[in-house]
Parts: sequence; structure tokens; C-alpha cells
Amino acid sequence: MIKDDTVDTKTLFRHALGQFATGVTIVTCQGPNGPMAITANSFNSVSLDPALVLWSSSKTSKRYPAFVNAQHYAIHVLSAEQIELCNRFSKSADNFDDLSWSYSPNGVPLLDGCLARFECSLSAHHDGGDHTIIVGAVDAFETNDGEPLIFAQGGFLT
Repeated sequence: MIKDDTVDTKTLFRHALGQFATGVTIVTCQGPNGPMAITANSFNSVSLDPALVLWSSSKTSKRYPAFVNAQHYAIHVLSAEQIELCNRFSKSADNFDDLSWSYSPNGVPLLDGCLARFECSLSAHHDGGDHTIIVGAVDAFETNDGEPLIFAQGGFLT
């Protein structure tokens, strides 16, 4: 990134990144006081054999300690019909009221009705500047039919 004191390069960089459309996920784990969730669009596949996926968490997030220390977590790929769910967990970590969900055998909160779900065991952490990259070994997964929720240019594409 070019350093220029007259230009807010972080804002420009964020805008440039926003040109890349991504899917939207919710990551869940069991926190110190119960189930926790966070909205993330940093999800990516790493390997097919072994099955590995990654996502990254901001080090400044209040939810960071719970997620970076979680030995098990789940990544839920959202459908185009789940904007409200996306917004719920972008604002609050523990608002599971009125949701259909259950616990996995590893004690991870699992949301119902998502396009795909990956139940993971922690494989590795990597420093990523102001984020930590969290790599998970996929223990189980499932898929459902539907259209994905897509985020680009600061908004949802429908």
C-alpha cells in the first residue's frame, strides 16, 4: 500500500477490497457465557485433502478472545434470505433468541437453515496484521439448496 499523508489510504484500500464480491458467513462457538456468533465474509477454502477452511477475526473485536481460543467452531454460509440473521450477529454476539439452533456433539452452536455449514476443529492460527487467520479442520459439513447471500461495494446484492 502506498503511504501518503494527504490521503486516507486505509479507506481507499477498504473501498478497493469492497469491489470483490464475497459470500457471507456466521461463525459460532461456545463462549464463556454461552453460545456466541459473529458475521464474517473472510471465509475461504484452504485444502480438499485434508479438508481445511479459514476465516479471520479482527483483533479489536470484543468477540476476538472467545473465537481465537475456541477449539471447535462452526461456519455457516448464509442464503440470500438471511440478511436479517447476518445483521443480527454483526451487532450482537449472543442474540440467539427466536432462532432455530442446536448444539453439535463438540458443544458448538449450530444454526439451522443455512446454505452450508462446516463444523471445525482448530488447526492453526496465523498472524494477519490487525486480524488473526483461523484455520479449521473440517469435522463435518452439510449443504442445502438456495441462493447465496453476496456482499460487495458496501451492500448486499440481491
